[in-house]
Amino acid sequence: MNSITYRITGLMFLLVASTVFLLTYLANWQMNNLFQDYLVGVYQNMEGRMLGHMGLPEHAFLESVHAALGWVGAAIVLIGLGASYALARSITVPLRRLSAGVREIERGNFGHKVIVTSKDEVEEVASAFNRMAAALGANNHMRKQFLADIVHELRTPLSIIHGNLEGMLDGVVETDKEQLASLLEETAHLNRLIGDLRDLSLAEAGQLTLERKPTEISQLVARSVGMLKPLAEEKGLRLELRLKSVPPVNIDAGRINQVLYNLLANALRYTASGGTVTVSAEPAQEGGREWVKIAVKDSGQGIDGEDLPHVFDHFYRADKSRTRKSGGSGIGLSIVKQLVEIQGGRVAVDSTVGVGSCFYVYLPAEKSGKKD
Repeated sequence: MNSITYRITGLMFLLVASTVFLLTYLANWQMNNLFQDYLVGVYQNMEGRMLGHMGLPEHAFLESVHAALGWVGAAIVLIGLGASYALARSITVPLRRLSAGVREIERGNFGHKVIVTSKDEVEEVASAFNRMAAALGANNHMRKQFLADIVHELRTPLSIIHGNLEGMLDGVVETDKEQLASLLEETAHLNRLIGDLRDLSLAEAGQLTLERKPTEISQLVARSVGMLKPLAEEKGLRLELRLKSVPPVNIDAGRINQVLYNLLANALRYTASGGTVTVSAEPAQEGGREWVKIAVKDSGQGIDGEDLPHVFDHFYRADKSRTRKSGGSGIGLSIVKQLVEIQGGRVAVDSTVGVGSCFYVYLPAEKSGKKD
């Protein structure tokens, strides 16, 4: 097996062994020359003449030194071999765990975690892998839930239409104008739902066609508020508009109008009679650039802190008891998020239970300047 463990071990061992061999050879060579020079100097001082000959004691001494150097070198080589293997395993064992984790992800086991205790780059890779696995698991769960919710949302109107038509054919349900109007309402709801799902899927895939052009956002906001003002009056709500001078924005006006309609419809739906819904637009500075901030604030029941991070998820309803008639299809805010983000903006929300909610839409302002 061409294992990286053996390659790292072999490379480190070769480096250590070469170093030890070279040092031992140089030490022995230096020992011979220097010791002989030393003896020559000693005898010359003692007898006044040079002796180039070493006796048996000198040779025995040198041989013992050479042997000691050899044993020390061998010990260092063995220690280097063990250290090289330990170093190689400290790198390869976490990599093998990561490889095993990848195989688990391939099998669909997104809950698998790679345990790495080292505090180095390998541990960072393992942590990133674990975060990726958790994100894949969450996305897989959301995909399954999304499909289940789609089936549920489509089945309800289809079942109503099918049941009524079957009853009409059997003569059980009377075919009158009121009944036909009810069926038309269900088909209209079904058509809107399919249209919303199509827009949402195209937006998430980055394939939604946009017709962007510089737009006066104040006029767009005022027009959206005017369209829904009769509904607010019918519910006994105050619909207030607060506009400041803002720079133009390069947007698809039709898509942003859909965003405003969804936010306003939500605010009106969940605000009790006598409440107030306020829509505002003003310039904002964030991250070193200019934005146009649109806020839709209501005095409704608010959203619990646990539900707040999920309000833009597909088919998410904070109040699980809401039906599709009382609480919508559950994808309106998902569409809001996608339609804003594909145009370079972002969305945010603040809410307090019993006080109300405020949804923010940030759109990048044109660099040409503000309007007069």
